[in-house]
Amino acid sequence: MVRGMAGSFQLMKSLNKSLILNVIRTEGPISRADIAKRTQLTAPTVTNIVGELLESGLVIESDLGVSSGGRKPILLRIHAQAFQVIGIDVGTQDIKLVLTNLDAEMLDSLRVSMPAGLTGERLLALLTEAVRSIMDRNRLNKASVIGIGVGMHGLVNPAEGVSIYAPNLNLRNVPIRESLQTAFGLPVEVENDVRAMALGESWFGSGQNIDHFVCVNVGRGVGAGIIIDRKLFDGTTHTAGELGHITVDPAGPQCSCGNYGCLQALASGPAIAGRAKAELQRGRTSIIAELAGGDLDAVTGETVHAAALQGDALAIEVLQAAGRYLGIGIAAVINVLNPARVIIGGGVAKAGDFLLQAVNETVRNRALQTPAEAASITLSRLGDHATAIGAVTLVLKKLFAPDYAT
Repeated sequence: MVRGMAGSFQLMKSLNKSLILNVIRTEGPISRADIAKRTQLTAPTVTNIVGELLESGLVIESDLGVSSGGRKPILLRIHAQAFQVIGIDVGTQDIKLVLTNLDAEMLDSLRVSMPAGLTGERLLALLTEAVRSIMDRNRLNKASVIGIGVGMHGLVNPAEGVSIYAPNLNLRNVPIRESLQTAFGLPVEVENDVRAMALGESWFGSGQNIDHFVCVNVGRGVGAGIIIDRKLFDGTTHTAGELGHITVDPAGPQCSCGNYGCLQALASGPAIAGRAKAELQRGRTSIIAELAGGDLDAVTGETVHAAALQGDALAIEVLQAAGRYLGIGIAAVINVLNPARVIIGGGVAKAGDFLLQAVNETVRNRALQTPAEAASITLSRLGDHATAIGAVTLVLKKLFAPDYAT
């Protein structure tokens, strides 16, 4: 009984500490009195917890505030520069790492190519080597590193920190959290790459201060991260957001999942490259072949985009077709979830206006008018590092806004 009461007390104290930390993060510099008002905690509770936070170095005293008659209050802010977070984006071809402070401001980045025929053991070894490399070259004291976040493509169990299935790497049941925690003795958070991206957009990108939005990642695959009431939604089996596997053309090409006409088979980077190659083989004139060095097998989504930037008619046509298919999928998302915003990220998003114009036109034609008018469609502000910054945010969320089981 006493142990249960002690546990409840510690939980409440931990909740209060995170609550105060988050108020300082979002509204600082802020006084102790204003923290008490915002959190509805008693002044002694705020004073005690702030004392602990000052001692830990997470919070520092800043400037003096405006006086309301007595002494000027001392203001508090997060000591963002004193601590670091490592964020990892495990893609299909490479691993991207970022080192940030507590404001998710990038201090360093690292990219590691992945070899062919990768095994789970080799992936874990690569992750360990990459983390050690970025820590060593920045001469990091482990005590200042808050944690490591990992955004992993495919099916992920975030509660266990396990990559259940990474289809593009053909890997199953990779214990990412256990491996990195053992290697570095640091907290490790693991999540699907697109859901991590959505969380990063919510805190630091195009989704800030928006209650309901969907982040769509369009690269080698197509996935979505869903934010509802400013919280990440992952579904019963952690597979919410598999937008790439909704059928948008029943007569379309076969997808890697075995179905036909999936959005992924029609709008992803490989799908864009495949459509361009098919048109070139039919005799269409285009600079795409020239940009690929005359080797059609070397045509990629990036090649098509480069050709479009030079005004190539076929390249523009192919990108617009992908945009229309993507618009069909996004229209369905808007009808079902009624978000305030849809954020498009990933490599294909670099096509920008070539894609967005077709997406917006299709959404206007296919989505219900009321939810469509309420939903803005925009590109990610976090760019190439969106998933890695999202992985950083997984760690920051654990510090500033943890979810506790009730």
